[in-house]
Amino acid sequence: MAMASPSSLESLGEFGSPEAADGHRPLSVEELCFTSAMSCFEGWLKLDPAIGPRTMAYVTKFISRTLEKTHNLKDVRETLSKSVEVWIWLTRDFAAAIPSLTTRSIGPLASLNDPDKGVTPQESTALITKNYPSLKEDLQLLIKLMHVARNLLVVPEPEIPQDLCAAAQFDQMLYQTIILCINVTSKAYDGDVLEEAARLKLSEITELYKKLLVTCLQQAHNWIAKNDRNKMAFWSTVLFDDDALVDEPDSTIYGEFRPDIAKTEVQNWFERNSRFCDKARHLLSDYEENVASKGLPPGHLPCISPLAWNWLPRGTVRVRADDIHDKTKVTPQWKEDEPDKFEQDKGYGRVSREVDTWWLKIRDPNYDDWVVPMPSVEFAQQRTENCKANLVNRYAHSYRTTEHEGSVQSAEGVPLPEGSVDEARDGGHYVHDYNDDMIEEEDIDDDESYGEGPMNGLLTEVPNILDPKQIEALHMIVKSCILDNAGLELSRAGENLQKTRCRMFLALECGRSLLREILVFIAVWEKSEQSLIFQLTTQIVEAIHHSALIPYAWQSLRIPKDIISPAQTVLLRLVNNMFRARNGDPPPVDSKEHVRDVKLLHFLFIQFRSRIVPECAALMHLQAQIRNDLCDPADFPVDSWDMERAKDGIQQFLELLTTVNELPETRQYLIEWEAVYELLTLLKGLEAGVPKKPMVEMPKRSAQHHPANPVDDPDQGYDSEDHPLAPAPPLEEPAHKYPWAGIKGQILHILAGLLQPPPGRSSPGNPDVQSQILHQNGVISLLNCCVYDDHNRYARERVQICLKWLMDGSGEANKYLRELVAISPPPNLRPPPAPGAGAGADGPAPTASLRIDGIAGEVKVRLRSPGDPAPPRPPLAPNTNAGLSSVRALPPLGSAGAVMGLGRGPEDGPGHNDNTLAPIQGGAGAMMSSSRSRPEELLRDIITLADEAARLAMGGRLDADETEEEEEDDDFM
Repeated sequence: MAMASPSSLESLGEFGSPEAADGHRPLSVEELCFTSAMSCFEGWLKLDPAIGPRTMAYVTKFISRTLEKTHNLKDVRETLSKSVEVWIWLTRDFAAAIPSLTTRSIGPLASLNDPDKGVTPQESTALITKNYPSLKEDLQLLIKLMHVARNLLVVPEPEIPQDLCAAAQFDQMLYQTIILCINVTSKAYDGDVLEEAARLKLSEITELYKKLLVTCLQQAHNWIAKNDRNKMAFWSTVLFDDDALVDEPDSTIYGEFRPDIAKTEVQNWFERNSRFCDKARHLLSDYEENVASKGLPPGHLPCISPLAWNWLPRGTVRVRADDIHDKTKVTPQWKEDEPDKFEQDKGYGRVSREVDTWWLKIRDPNYDDWVVPMPSVEFAQQRTENCKANLVNRYAHSYRTTEHEGSVQSAEGVPLPEGSVDEARDGGHYVHDYNDDMIEEEDIDDDESYGEGPMNGLLTEVPNILDPKQIEALHMIVKSCILDNAGLELSRAGENLQKTRCRMFLALECGRSLLREILVFIAVWEKSEQSLIFQLTTQIVEAIHHSALIPYAWQSLRIPKDIISPAQTVLLRLVNNMFRARNGDPPPVDSKEHVRDVKLLHFLFIQFRSRIVPECAALMHLQAQIRNDLCDPADFPVDSWDMERAKDGIQQFLELLTTVNELPETRQYLIEWEAVYELLTLLKGLEAGVPKKPMVEMPKRSAQHHPANPVDDPDQGYDSEDHPLAPAPPLEEPAHKYPWAGIKGQILHILAGLLQPPPGRSSPGNPDVQSQILHQNGVISLLNCCVYDDHNRYARERVQICLKWLMDGSGEANKYLRELVAISPPPNLRPPPAPGAGAGADGPAPTASLRIDGIAGEVKVRLRSPGDPAPPRPPLAPNTNAGLSSVRALPPLGSAGAVMGLGRGPEDGPGHNDNTLAPIQGGAGAMMSSSRSRPEELLRDIITLADEAARLAMGGRLDADETEEEEEDDDFM
C-alpha cells in the first residue's frame, strides 16, 4: 500500500495548494489510505488478485476510519469530495460488487431478465443462507462506502462533488444498487419452512440490503440538491422505464402523451445543459491530463456523452451545450418543419414540448376560465336513481364499452335525464373533461391497481419495503424534484423546471405508480398529520395542486371495484390538511391562490355529487331493501372491506367540507352549490338502511332459560350442561348490515355550520340554507337523528344546534313544525278496565309495552287508573334538560325518535318499516304559541316540539297518567 512522502504531507490542503512535480495536485494521507483500501476491496470482489483475510481486516479498518472522519472532520470531507480518484474508485467498487452480490443473492445476472431462467424465492433463500458470511461482510463495507459518498456531498460548494460524481458515473452505480436492493428485499421469502438459524440469517441479510437501500436514497437526495441538471437526470432515469414505455396505457385515456418523444426531448435538454461548474471542470481536466493519460490507476474517466466534453481536449467531441453565462431571455419557438430534432428542441428552449402539450390538454378544465359548471341537484337526483337501479350490475359491468366512448352517460351507462344533454353542452360535460368514468374495463387490472404484481418504475416498490423512518429520503427526493418554492429562478425560456418535473411525474406511468404507493403508504402505516412523512406528502400534493393536476391525479388513482380507492382517500386527507393550514391565514379572496383552491374544491365537489354520494346512497338503499325483506342479502354486491373503504372515503369528503365550512368565504360556495342536498341524501339513506344501535340491550326472556319462579343459583351466568351460554356474536357483521358509524355526526356538524347567520350577524339563521333544507324535506331527517344511536354518539346535541338555526327567523320552518305536532292523539295506551274492576280490585295490574330511546326492544310497564294513588317518588338525578326550561322538566331529546316509527304497535306487520312521520296538515300546534318571541325560549320550543311529536307517534297521550316506571326514571312527562 502506497504511503505519503514527507514532501507530500507538507503540500496537503485544499484545491489550489502547491502542485507536485508532475503538475497534478498531490494526494492527502486520507485520500491515499481510502483509495488504497478501495483498490483492495475491488480485488476482493473480483478475486483478482486474491486478497486474504488479514488484508481485508486492514481494508475494513481504513474504510471505517474514513467514514468516521467524513462525519466529524469538515476539512477531510472537503478534501475527499474534490478528489476525482475517490469518485472513480467508488464507482469501480460498486461496479464490481453488484454482479457479485447478485450472483450470491438471487442468481446470475443473465437470469434476471429471462423468466425461464429466473431464480425462485426458495432458491434465492438457499443462496443467501449459503453465502451468509461473505454477504454480510461485503454488505457492511458497501453500506460504509455509500455513507462516505453521501457525506462527501455535504460541503460548502456541493456542485463540485455533484459534478465529479456524475463524471465518474457513480450515479449509474447508484441506480443499479437500488435495483439490486429492491430485487432482494421485495421477494416473498417463505420463512415458515426455514429452520430458526436459517431464518435469522435471511432476516439479517435482508435488513442489510434495506440499510444499503436507505443510504442509496440519502446519497441520491444529496446528489440532486439544488442542481437542476442532476434532478433532471435522476428524474428521467426513474420515470422513463423502458418496460413502462412499451406498456403505456391507451393515449385516449391519458391525454395522448407520447413518452418516447418526451424522452428524446429531455435527453436533448440534458445535452444543452451539460456544462459543469468551472472548478469541477478544472479538476477533471487536471486528472485526465496528469494521471489517466499516464496510465496510472484508477484509469480514464468514462467517455460518456454528453458530459465528456467537460474534461476532454477541445475538439475531441462535439459540444452542443448552451453558454451558461448567457442570461438573455429567449422566447420559445416551435418549428414543425425543422428536420433536426435537436435544433427543433433548442429553438423551443423548454424541456419538452410533448410534456407541455400534454399538460395543456389534461390540466383542470377550469384552469383559465370557468368552463365546467357545477352539476345541478336535479342531475344528482337522477344520477342517484340510476345508481340505485343499476347497483348490482355496476360491479359486473361497471364501465362503458368502446362504442359508447365519448358519449355523455352516467357511470352505469344509463343516459342522462331529460335536459341533461343541453346541460352537458353548456358545460355539464364535466364527465368528459374530468375523465370521469372513461377508463375501460379491459385497460385495468384490479390486482395491479391494488399494488400487487409487478409495478413499473425504479422507486415504485420502495414504499412496500421500507418503514416510515427508513423511507423519509424517498419523499424528500420527490419533494426536491417537484415542489415549486417561492422565488425560484426561471430558465432563460421562462420555464419553472420544478413544475415541468411535476408534470412529467404524472404524465408517465412510473410516476403515477409511485404517487399511488406513496399515498397508500400513509394509510397502511396510519401516519398522523404531525408525522414527517405526512407533512412531506402534503407538500408533494401541494406541488401537484400548483400545476392544476389534482383532478388528473384523482382519476389516475381510481380503482374500478371501489367507489373511492384508498389512494384517493389519502389524497383527500392531504388536500384537507392543506386547506386547514390555509384557514389559519387565508389568502385574499381576489388572489390567485384563493381562486386556485376554489377550483380544486369545485372539482372535488363534482366528484362528491356525481359519483361518491350516488353510489353510497345506492348501497344504503339496497341495505334498506334487505332490512325490509324486499331483497335477498345474497344480492348485496360488495363485502365489508369494500364498505369500509367507501365509508373512509365519505368521511374524508365530509372532513374536507367541514374544513371549508369554517371560513365564511368558502362556506358560501357550499351554499351556492346546494351541498345540503347531498348531506340530506346521506342522512335519509342511513336512516332507511341502518337500524339504530341502542345504548342498552334488553335481556331476552324465555320460559326455557328464565323460569316463572326463579331461585337463587350460585352458578347463574356460567356455562353448564343444563344451561349453555349463547354462542359469541360474530366478529364482523355481514356487509349489508354495515352501520356507517360516525357519518351522521359529521353531516350534522356541517349542516349546523351552513345554517349559521351570514358573517357579521348573530341572528337569524342563514335563509338560503333554511330554504334548501325545507325544500328537500330535511326537517324529518333532522328529527330522526334525535333518537339515541350508539353508532353516532352526540348526534342529538348537534341536532339541537341545527334545529335552533333552522327555526331562527324562518316562518316557514316554524309553521312546518307546528303542523307536524297538530295531530289528534291516538287512543290511550291503557286498555279499558274490566267490568267491575276498580282501583282496589284484586288481580294483576294492566301492563303495556313502550319503546324507550336508547333501549333495544320493548319495556313492559304497569298502568294505574286515574284514581289510584301515586307511589312515592325517589330522589331524581339531575335533569340534563333542566337548563332548557324553567316551566317544566322536558323529556330527553332522544324521545323524538318515535318520529321514525320506533313506537310501532303490534298491529304493524313485520315488513312495516316506514321510518318517517309525514307532516300533518291541520290547525296550529299547541306547543308553539305565535305570541312567543323571546330568543331564550326558542330552543326549548323546538326540542319540546320534537319530543311531543315523538310521544304522539309512540302512542302516549299528552295528558296520560304516569306509570310507575315512568315516575322512577322521570324520562316521560
